Amino acid sequence: MNPLWILAAFLFGAVISRIGLPPLVGYLLAGFALNSFGVTGGELLGSVADAGVTLLLFTIGLKLKIKSLAKPEVWAGTSIHMIVTVIFFASVVWMLGFSGIPLFDQLTWQTSLLIAFALSFSSTVFAVKVIEGKKEMASRHAAAAIGILIMQDIIAVIFLAVSTGKIPSVWAVPFLVSLIIARPILGRLMAMCGHGELLMLFGILMTVGGYSGFEFVGLKGDLGALVVGMLFATHPKAPELADRLLGFKDLFLIGFFLNIGISGSPTLTGFIIALLLALIMPFKTGLFFILLTRFKLRARTSLLASLSLSNYSEFGLIVGSIGVANGWISSEWLVVIAIALSLTFIMAAPLNSASHKIYARISDHLKYFETSIRLPEDALIDPGDAEIAILGMGGVGTSAYDELRRRYGDIVIGIDFNTEKVEEHRKKGRRVFFGDAGDSDFWKRVEPSKSLICLVMLALPDPRTSIFSIQQMKERGYNGQITASVRYEDEMQLLKDAGIDAAYNLYEEAGVGFADHVCEHMDYCKLKNVEL
Repeated sequence: MNPLWILAAFLFGAVISRIGLPPLVGYLLAGFALNSFGVTGGELLGSVADAGVTLLLFTIGLKLKIKSLAKPEVWAGTSIHMIVTVIFFASVVWMLGFSGIPLFDQLTWQTSLLIAFALSFSSTVFAVKVIEGKKEMASRHAAAAIGILIMQDIIAVIFLAVSTGKIPSVWAVPFLVSLIIARPILGRLMAMCGHGELLMLFGILMTVGGYSGFEFVGLKGDLGALVVGMLFATHPKAPELADRLLGFKDLFLIGFFLNIGISGSPTLTGFIIALLLALIMPFKTGLFFILLTRFKLRARTSLLASLSLSNYSEFGLIVGSIGVANGWISSEWLVVIAIALSLTFIMAAPLNSASHKIYARISDHLKYFETSIRLPEDALIDPGDAEIAILGMGGVGTSAYDELRRRYGDIVIGIDFNTEKVEEHRKKGRRVFFGDAGDSDFWKRVEPSKSLICLVMLALPDPRTSIFSIQQMKERGYNGQITASVRYEDEMQLLKDAGIDAAYNLYEEAGVGFADHVCEHMDYCKLKNVEL
């Protein structure tokens, strides 16, 4: 791999992250910079980018539940949005052809529809990177966005089959059936892989196998990686496998963003057209928001999902390349779509980083779009006689909940933003409510100062959410104690500056807890205590 790629990605990524934007914006800018100096990507960078997308789809599959695609906001919302977007964008592009602007004057209404179709998709890579960066993959808005993106991928596969004349092989159905039959065997093999590099190697093998198998039977390889990942979604080791592949996936996706920036040299006219296409992106965002609220999603959920979809997709480049190969559009349009895609990434990144603050400021206006039917999770939270509240019921929060309930009885409640996880906790007898601590609306559903709660424990993965929670509690007159768990030393100082009473480093406290356990249960420690 060219050392210049790595150096440029690191420098631009570091600078961009220091000003509060996602590093992926820096990788895009690095690609533009390398292109300006005549550095090319070639087949190697393209292969790295493709590997990143394939691994991404496999890890999405590991976390995807089939029933999520059956929700009306997913299948109906995606279909309606795509139809309306294609009609609107095609109309704009076709009308611009009458203005005599270069490139537009070459288009017919058929080719205008092709370009509009390319622009109707949203980027799976961007959305997942942004949502993962905010530690919100289990949230409702993430589920809605990912479901929409999967539906778009399915439409993409159909388009590719029709436009390229690539009809699935007669072996496609038997191959899919064999995957389902082999699922229990593969699951046992996965369980036998332990927790080390063998598990990671198994994941890579399944990714490559799914990709190659689907390509062999005439189906889209990326879809194969997604489907194979979905086969393991209910396996107990699926979350661990996703974590194991995280580093590889992120590394290869750097190549994806570099490759987009380095892919072509735009002319001034091409850049202006790309900028024009980027400036009509708010139509897609607004349409997503309106449709999702019509399907009874809350304004906040709809806004966050819509912002993560506020971009053009890498699939637009595939559509463009097909159009160029068939002589439907000029090769210049491929560069224009690539630049427009990059610009929407750059525009959407800061909006997604500040999405919670944006909603908090304009929430009163956005709520006018909500339906009159209130969802069960919007009801007020009544903590009853609880004195301890734990925000975040993952592994750490659950362990804390069980231990505190063992010591003090049923005076503990838990809160989590994953509806499935909340239901699982309730089935096990825990008092857990649905709620997102990073949601300003959630804090309007609770009155911490009017309850018996005197201790709040923050077991949240993102310190920014913890800081927001601390601020919300103080604004609502809560005077009790607040503690939080952190993973890194610098996060501890951030929380103390925000006014927390105590913060606990998970790794340090794990060692202390281990030592306490040994001293309580092992004969050696008991003997030492007697001697003392």
